[in-house]
Amino acid sequence: MRDFPSPLIEVSEMIADSGGSSLDLCYQCGTCSGTCPWNLVRDFRVRNIISLAQLGLEGYEGEDLWLCATCNACVDRCPRGVEIVDVIRSVRTIITQAGTSPKTLGAVLGSVKANGNPWSGDSNARLAWAEALQARPFTERSEYAFFACCTQAYDARNVKVGRAALKLLKAAGVNFGMLDGAEKCCGDAVRKAGGQELFDELSDSNIEMLDAKGVKKMIVGSPHCLNTFAKEYPDKGGRYEVVHMASLLAELIKSRKLRPTRTFDGGKVVYHDPCYLGRQNQVYDAPRELLKAVPGLELLEFARNRQDSVCCGGGGGRLWMETPIEERLAVLKLKEAVKMGATTLATACPYCVSMFEDAKTALDLDSFRVADVTEIIADAVEEVRPS
Repeated sequence: MRDFPSPLIEVSEMIADSGGSSLDLCYQCGTCSGTCPWNLVRDFRVRNIISLAQLGLEGYEGEDLWLCATCNACVDRCPRGVEIVDVIRSVRTIITQAGTSPKTLGAVLGSVKANGNPWSGDSNARLAWAEALQARPFTERSEYAFFACCTQAYDARNVKVGRAALKLLKAAGVNFGMLDGAEKCCGDAVRKAGGQELFDELSDSNIEMLDAKGVKKMIVGSPHCLNTFAKEYPDKGGRYEVVHMASLLAELIKSRKLRPTRTFDGGKVVYHDPCYLGRQNQVYDAPRELLKAVPGLELLEFARNRQDSVCCGGGGGRLWMETPIEERLAVLKLKEAVKMGATTLATACPYCVSMFEDAKTALDLDSFRVADVTEIIADAVEEVRPS
């Protein structure tokens, strides 16, 4: 007779208490495994992680747990309503607390703890990227606070996106102000990578700072910041009206406060839906409306788009982890884009920009362009000078 492992009840209860309360709804149908984009490039069984959690992590070995990019595709299709990403996050939290998380993620969490950002950037230089643009500081008269994602503040490629955003906001006359640099990482990747205690510290610090300044509305350029501020901070008492840059730009163009008049000369453009903007927050139309508003721009669509979009692979801490070229989802999508005849891939997420820039380098596609929709609009508006 076969011996079955005995459930470690205490560990399963810890997982449930850490946010994986829907764990026991799973009946191992395998829909999640069939849905997961990882199976486009390698064998990966999400349901094995769920089973492991149900059995109190008995037999845990490690690697598969850290593959999940938290794209939420499995959650969308689960017939039992299991919050699979929350279960994986909860398991990661327990493993991280035990001190056995991947070294690369340990370094990222260490940087956030020490510097307030995952890029080992000087916390005192958080606004250095914006100094030349002379944006006004946030005051009680400001309608919006601009919250710069850590990646837009410290990553050289994404700094260009942040600068384009500020130029457009100023050109449109938006009443916004910059925070004073005391803001810290929103905590999205930290929490998804298992750093729940650090997330609590970050969110408490940011909420205290934002409330002290009287912030009610925020503009963000990262869907990860959008999701965290809009869906996770309210549980901590932080309630703000948060708008993603793509949504705001679409409104500004509709109201004719911005007018894209320069003709686009970058060839055919294919749009990639970021998981945290589309699937997680249902922002599908605004980025497409922006691209369609640019004269001369021909917009293409991936075979799998909108809710069925294939993840770039950068969420859940994966942005900082090494992935073999043959297993990079961004490489897979970029190959598809080229095959379609696109010469530009547009998106609306700093993680996606980074992942596709890396894929472009890996494939030696020097003439191919990866751009945030904000950059494309900035290039098309006469009042804005290109970066």
